[in-house]
Amino acid sequence: MSHAFGHDSTAPTTPGLIQALDPRTRILAAVAFALVTVSLNDLWVLLGPLALAGAALAAARLPPGPTLKRMALMDGFIVFILVMLPFTVPGEAAFTVFGWPASWAGLEQAAAIALKANAIVLMLLSLVGSMEPTTLGHALARLRLPESLVHLLLFTVRYIAVIDAEYRRLRRAMQARGFRPRTNGHTFRSIGYLVGMMLVRALERSERILQAMKCRGFTGRLPLLDDLRYGRADAVFGAGAGVALAALLALDSLHVGPV
Repeated sequence: MSHAFGHDSTAPTTPGLIQALDPRTRILAAVAFALVTVSLNDLWVLLGPLALAGAALAAARLPPGPTLKRMALMDGFIVFILVMLPFTVPGEAAFTVFGWPASWAGLEQAAAIALKANAIVLMLLSLVGSMEPTTLGHALARLRLPESLVHLLLFTVRYIAVIDAEYRRLRRAMQARGFRPRTNGHTFRSIGYLVGMMLVRALERSERILQAMKCRGFTGRLPLLDDLRYGRADAVFGAGAGVALAALLALDSLHVGPV
């Protein structure tokens, strides 16, 4: 999304093996990986998806620092759930904190959720997050997803920077008039007016854009000018991913972790 938000710190400095694959292959692989990972239960087996995601990160040549920072932001949303699970899931107590027992079952569930979430997010960043939004939209359209969803994605990417610039302009105008946010009714009303004005401006701009597109022959469908083709590398990658995911499912069914 570098063209919409400026420089993307997580963009690969040089194209990797992942970038050579067809975008549709990468999307399908990411979906299959997520479905298999959430179906696993054994903690030792869950280390396998995390290792695969790490290998995909290396193959995509994403900078580890910014990528791991994004994962840390995701962990911030679930950390409270992970901390509370041991104290809310019944079972044999592992330890107590101020008289509240933490169960082994809760600790195992928290560890499983953490491993699954981090593995899936890391794989999504490696396979899907490393492609341009327009490429992602074209690939989703070629996979026969509803056109309205594809259009929504493409227009959001195109105009979110425009809406952000409008928001910043309105905020500067408020500050020039002496607005300082505080915890009072005036601040709440001002923020409400700001949100309402943003919605009105966005609606007006969307109507102007639609009229301009109709003048240029828009009939509700966007032509897809791309050259997406499956190749030998996609077949090899798909076969390898299928074998790895099948092995994880087999290991989980036997409750035997990788050695």
